[in-house]
Amino acid sequence: MSDWLSAVLPASCPANSGLAVARFATRETIGRSGFALTSPAFGQGEELDPCFTADEEDAVAPPMEWTAPPKNAEEMVLIVEDASMPEPTCHWLVWGLTAQHGKLLEGEVPPRTGKNDQGNSDWLLPKVDADGDAHWFVFQLFALDLPVALMPGAGKAELFAAMEGHVIAASVLSASYSGSDEDDFVDPDEDA
Repeated sequence: MSDWLSAVLPASCPANSGLAVARFATRETIGRSGFALTSPAFGQGEELDPCFTADEEDAVAPPMEWTAPPKNAEEMVLIVEDASMPEPTCHWLVWGLTAQHGKLLEGEVPPRTGKNDQGNSDWLLPKVDADGDAHWFVFQLFALDLPVALMPGAGKAELFAAMEGHVIAASVLSASYSGSDEDDFVDPDEDA
């Protein structure tokens, strides 16, 4: 695995060679022209709030913000994968994002979404690991030099084929999730 991937991910996050960023980005395309992905809900390497996970009944996708991509970008693609799995689990495929400074609001339905690894086009809610181990979710934003000509509902293989050779910049933002501690809370006055 290239050292550059380890350098852009938090120390605890696996530099999984199966991630889309490992396939489509290079040391030169990461952060090119100041291209950056952030979230008002979490910082690089922080824990996801349970409101974005399967721990909450009305959970939604987290908000995302990005800076302007390089000038020759035509469209942007957002891919979210669980890097803690041997073969990264796809949680979200989004394309059709305008190649300019922008954002997705919390719970916003993006312009075009593809099938995640459960076969639907929604944000696949992260779940607590059975062993209690933290999982790392890598939000990967790609700027492409041409529009993606896919209908909503396309799968990862189709999107990856459309992206091949067209990524001119990329940015990553990673967050972990190990579950909500709320169920573990014991009120000392409850038995009184």
